[in-house]
Amino acid sequence: MKAVSNVRKLMLARWIAASITATAALPIVSFAQSSDANVRGTAAPNVTVTARNVNTGYTRTTTSGKDGSYALVSLPPGTYQIDAGPGTQHTVTLTVASTSTLNLAAAAATPAVNAQNLGSVTVNATTLPEMTTSEVGTTVSQRDIATVPQITRNFLEFADTVPGMVFTVQQNGNTSLQSGGQAPDAINVYIDGVGQKNYVENGGITGQNNTQGNPFPQLAIGEYKVVTSNYKAEYDQISSAAVIAETKSGTNQFHGEVFGNWTDTRMRAMTPSEIAAGKKQPSHDKEYGFSFGGPIIQDKAHFFVAYEGKEYDTPIAVAPGAASQQLISQLPASALAQLGPSSLPFKENLYFLKFDYEPTNRDRIEVSGKYRHETAIVGTGTGVAASSALNQINYDRRFDIRWDHSADAWFNRLQFTYENAFFKPSAINIGNGSTYTAYDDQNLAILTTGAADPRGTQNKGQKGPAIQDDLTFNDLSWHGDHVIKMGAKYKLIQLTSQDAGEFNPQFSYDVTPTGTLSTPYQVLFPITLPGTSPVVKTNDKQFGAYIQDDWTVDQHLTLNLGIRWDYEETPSYLNFVTPQSVVSALNAQNPNAAPGVTYAQSLALGGVNVNDYISNGHNRHAQKNEFQPRFGFSYDINGDQQHVIHGGVGRSYDRTIYEILQLEQTKLALSEATITFPNQYHKCSPSPNCIAWNPAYLSGIGVLQGLLTGTTAGREVDLMNNRLKTPYSDQISIGMRNQVGEWITDVTWAQINRFEGVVFTLGNRYPDGSFWQNGGQPWGQSIPGFGNLIIANNGLTQKTQQVLISAQKPYTAESHWGINIAYTYSKARQNNDNQEVTDQYAFDAETIQDYPYLASAVAKHRLVVSGSNDLPWGLLFGYKLTLATPIPSLGLACISANTPSGCVPVSFTPPGSRFLSGPIFGYRSIDFQITKNFNIYQNLSGYVRFDLLNAFNWNNYSDYNTNYGANGVFNSRPVVYNPTGNILGTPREVKLTLGVKF
Repeated sequence: MKAVSNVRKLMLARWIAASITATAALPIVSFAQSSDANVRGTAAPNVTVTARNVNTGYTRTTTSGKDGSYALVSLPPGTYQIDAGPGTQHTVTLTVASTSTLNLAAAAATPAVNAQNLGSVTVNATTLPEMTTSEVGTTVSQRDIATVPQITRNFLEFADTVPGMVFTVQQNGNTSLQSGGQAPDAINVYIDGVGQKNYVENGGITGQNNTQGNPFPQLAIGEYKVVTSNYKAEYDQISSAAVIAETKSGTNQFHGEVFGNWTDTRMRAMTPSEIAAGKKQPSHDKEYGFSFGGPIIQDKAHFFVAYEGKEYDTPIAVAPGAASQQLISQLPASALAQLGPSSLPFKENLYFLKFDYEPTNRDRIEVSGKYRHETAIVGTGTGVAASSALNQINYDRRFDIRWDHSADAWFNRLQFTYENAFFKPSAINIGNGSTYTAYDDQNLAILTTGAADPRGTQNKGQKGPAIQDDLTFNDLSWHGDHVIKMGAKYKLIQLTSQDAGEFNPQFSYDVTPTGTLSTPYQVLFPITLPGTSPVVKTNDKQFGAYIQDDWTVDQHLTLNLGIRWDYEETPSYLNFVTPQSVVSALNAQNPNAAPGVTYAQSLALGGVNVNDYISNGHNRHAQKNEFQPRFGFSYDINGDQQHVIHGGVGRSYDRTIYEILQLEQTKLALSEATITFPNQYHKCSPSPNCIAWNPAYLSGIGVLQGLLTGTTAGREVDLMNNRLKTPYSDQISIGMRNQVGEWITDVTWAQINRFEGVVFTLGNRYPDGSFWQNGGQPWGQSIPGFGNLIIANNGLTQKTQQVLISAQKPYTAESHWGINIAYTYSKARQNNDNQEVTDQYAFDAETIQDYPYLASAVAKHRLVVSGSNDLPWGLLFGYKLTLATPIPSLGLACISANTPSGCVPVSFTPPGSRFLSGPIFGYRSIDFQITKNFNIYQNLSGYVRFDLLNAFNWNNYSDYNTNYGANGVFNSRPVVYNPTGNILGTPREVKLTLGVKF
């Protein structure tokens, strides 16, 4: 055995050396993200350790080492009988993406603390808690999914019960998931080990940008884990939180479920806008579906299928933008008639199919596919009337096949995936649109009516294959026990982006204190540049590499040591050649400067070097330094998994979404030209973009395009920095996890700082290089023969410190109840004044570095309490309480004479921000559900469920009214909530669900 031990040490040393060499030398890999469970512990030396899934018969074995240590890795989550010989058998439940400890001592019986119902058989099993992990996160169990009330059937809604996470349901029904003060696109969701990252748009994952839809059938989700910090090296394309989900599989018995739920106008309270209008807008929500699974070959092959449909008609308030009531009252009668309640119809179909086959006890093959298709009317809401809505088509199709092969000392997974996901909104009306703005501030839009803005029509998506392989060694010893995992993925994805349609000119009208002017002062319309295409496609190549060592030094100390490296090539950015016409214009005489001074020279005086943005097709290079060390530790004070100190530090690179990178091509190809029609409020010098008004211009887009045919005058030029970097986050945390009786608690301090976000700023400069003159920016100082210069650079930063506190008493059949308490304290700051976290534009200062750090749009305090209780007579009770302080409002206060513009970026929190000690006017809701289960015949049962959402009908306002003050003095209440505007979540609502299970 000494020889065997020496061999293992030698193997470990060689594998570490080889893996580090491979990581540094092979710029071609990115990896599988495991949703599997691992179990490790001690048994008698040199014995066979067997794990058998009680549902499917799936069996895995390994051999304990000389010291008795063993590890079973990459097991599908579920209930297992694990033993190391006679008298050592334990029946345990392993949770998703977990590493648990189970010591297999002879004649030691594990007390049963929960029950796994397998149809006619009930198996008592212990759910093994994950105590000695350095990750900061929480598991959302199947019990939580089945019992906690929810507004939608989006399975991600339950992530709201995890400290540090915020799931938002807007009044238009759109949902988002955020973490760490960052935008939704910073998260990633891994389903069965496959990342669902959206490479083109915001939203984090495919299909979740501006939608009421669900990413996956909830009936098909087994359970999932949310990791908010310190994820291991296997997780990629992420800078905030990781959601790791495992889908359900068929078992050795046939099981299924059919359900339908319903709510409508009569089953909900009026929204604030409906109360103001004195009329309730008709609405209805319907969700329905089924699941069915079972054996194909007993203990060998199984199937599972699920379908869910959703039909919504969501009420929405058409509210004016942030203008004074005096101006709002002066809108034309036709526009005023479009204010008030409206609705947003939506329909979705979701399918999931999965097969598994185990030809031997060493091999497992899984094949699965997802199909999602939805249609919706969107765009209506604050500042936008129903006549300006869009018809949105959104679909997501995925296919996965994987082969697992195990041996006593190692495990390998080979996986192939294919994805096809597209987002295609288009205008419901074709014609002229009208935007009404404040006469003294054309940036203050009050209301848009008529045909939708052409910039709302898009075609954005991704499709292509990926192949990945992961190899795990689970039987290596050297100063403790090691589980070493490494893997590789190559992904070739075609990215497509069309940023606008070529129709629907938008006319802008002045609204004054005495009425709305009858003629427009401006029109915006799309116009194609000959020889270019408004649709950009590129074959994006993604590579990466990682190695992860989970090192159990002794019964107290566990180290999680990892490093990953990512690499990405986006040819449309890397190989882009700036058109010669643009280069020539940049180096041409500046018409506003002294003779001999070029436009580029004026920019250089203002700190803008055009050579940083002019691409010749060879001076842009993919980033090669994305090394991401990740270190975590856990220290079990007494070695009994009762009190564990944990912490870690790490770096994680995300990615720049493609709809940003493609703008230098699509903006030039299909420009939004602007022509001004001068009046008493809007002056300009005569030019092709400054002409007198003629009623003929209302006759169609062709007339307007004819005014600028053959010219690039007024055409915006967007240029990307040639050395753009990939956004990343640095994370650090320290905390303590405790197990006291049935309770598990965790208190963690975490800091997540995100750097190098891409932002667009105004590149124009005055002839002397200045950015400010007489309180104004150089918007008129355009590129000769073109329009404004917009430049993209790195520089957006978010800095977030959080205290994350959780207390869980898991549900058990013996106690009949369970509860989860999650509290988050956040101090989040950002260096821009955008309320919308997905907005990439910053025009209120010369550079992004000139912005102050402001409080981000994140609640300082947030408390979520959820749980469930078994009641007599077959009743099941669930609840969820959510309390949060108000979200700050970010904006620009133009009341000061001490800045060049007279304006200063500000962040103000609406009043009512006391937490627990007084009124909470940010977000508060308490939801209940009660379910009656009853037997129909043998294994056929039914249930009736009532959900009462926002039981006290609290109005969780989302719109702000601002009145910052004057003469350099801020009002005492510069920001208040709009009491007749939109709300988050839902008004009080009752939802009825009927279902059958077998």
